[in-house]
Amino acid sequence: MVWYLRVEWFHDFSEEPVDIYSEVGDDGYEVRKVEVFRDGRLQYAGDRHEAGGTSLSEAPVGTVAEIAAQDGFRPRVIDRQEFEETWARAVETEQ
Repeated sequence: MVWYLRVEWFHDFSEEPVDIYSEVGDDGYEVRKVEVFRDGRLQYAGDRHEAGGTSLSEAPVGTVAEIAAQDGFRPRVIDRQEFEETWARAVETEQ
């Protein structure tokens, strides 16, 4: 079953995303991802395309509880519509 995740990342690094949206496949690996930066930039990656230096993780995403246990991360499961809207905005900004 495919599921969708938004992770807020609280940090002071100017070149790292503050929000990460992931579409996660049955195997636990990212299928698509959008990274949102503090300055409003959106970068994305999918199985056939990467934009702005964003790439899919080489490791499984892990559970929401595992992500939440890490300092500075606040994960939550989101619905497909929220992910697709964010994905569409990211793709649109590149064109």
